[in-house]
Amino acid sequence: MKFLQKITAVIILIMGISVSNVATARLPAAIDGQPLPSLADMLEKITPSVVNISTEQGGGKSTPVKDPVYRHFFGKKVPPAQPGKSVGTGSGIIIDEENGYIVTNAHVIELAGKIVVTLKDKRQFYAQLIGKDLKADVAVIRIQPDRLTSMPIGDSKSTRVGDFVVAIGNPYGLGQSVTSGIVSALRRTGLGIEHYEDFIQTDAPINPGNSGGALVNLRGELIGINTAILGGRSGGNVGIGFAIPADMIVNISDQLVMNGKVERGQLGIEIQDIRPALVKAFNLPDGQGALISGVVTKSPADLAGIREGDVITRVNGATVSNSSNLKSIIANLRLGSKVKMEFVRNGLVQDSVAEIGKVSELNFNDIRKASQNTPVVENKVNNSVDDSWDFTGGN
Repeated sequence: MKFLQKITAVIILIMGISVSNVATARLPAAIDGQPLPSLADMLEKITPSVVNISTEQGGGKSTPVKDPVYRHFFGKKVPPAQPGKSVGTGSGIIIDEENGYIVTNAHVIELAGKIVVTLKDKRQFYAQLIGKDLKADVAVIRIQPDRLTSMPIGDSKSTRVGDFVVAIGNPYGLGQSVTSGIVSALRRTGLGIEHYEDFIQTDAPINPGNSGGALVNLRGELIGINTAILGGRSGGNVGIGFAIPADMIVNISDQLVMNGKVERGQLGIEIQDIRPALVKAFNLPDGQGALISGVVTKSPADLAGIREGDVITRVNGATVSNSSNLKSIIANLRLGSKVKMEFVRNGLVQDSVAEIGKVSELNFNDIRKASQNTPVVENKVNNSVDDSWDFTGGN
């Protein structure tokens, strides 16, 4: 209590200083030998890893700008981009200082003819596009590896609701900015923002231009890429932002660097959410899981003994909250990897192991043959972006 009283006294004292002295007044570094909390030391180490990205149209062509950031300034009608002019801004994160690889959102560079990267020390480089995955909104670009600083990658799976986080990016093209907040929710899916969703939700202020920027924990480790905000018609931040988790980013970026594209495996199933009326019937105490509405003949799921009507509740130890969540979990696994599934059948919990298969090897026409007696409800993701969803930068 004495320590808090002294801090309060110092703040009151500062508030009472005359206006002429306010510019030089600040809290002391320590009180009674105890340092005041600050993120400055951590940020000094990692902010050089976050870059500003600006894009230009190539070929002298005029193309409509799709980024919703421009809706904030121009309303519903978006003006065409001027030939050779900058049409978008965003952020990126250096993940490999030795080779110059930078990860960002795919929508930041989607229409770019030229990509210009500006470092914290104001050096600028033209970037080469290595690959992009539009379904997860992740892209990798590359610049000359000249005195770069890469950001350490954290374990996003260990992130918990309530953890303090820091968002670093280039809001509205102003230059590098830092905001802070907490993790508000985890594993947000079914939002219709991306095809594959497993978002970290945060209340750290994120604005247009922050897309591709870093969401870090207090150890200075990357746990996510800031991607979208839920904003009102005015376009302002309302404290609801979404970031792609680091474990998904690592998997996708590795594949983009190695192959220039992402190959996703599948189990060969069609799924749907658990309706409230089915919770009791399937003996699901928490109402979570994904209902199997169809199984492809000779698919990994079929060979593993998964049948129509099963409810998958856990995958590799992780709880499956709904069908979108299961879809994202499977999509983030490498081809040929083993997956242990826990499922409910006739009220009993069972488990099985499947090997993730290649999409081209699965014949989805056979799913109807396996499901002739039961109507199949496909789990289709709505890819349209409602006006309330704002991508936070780029093209």
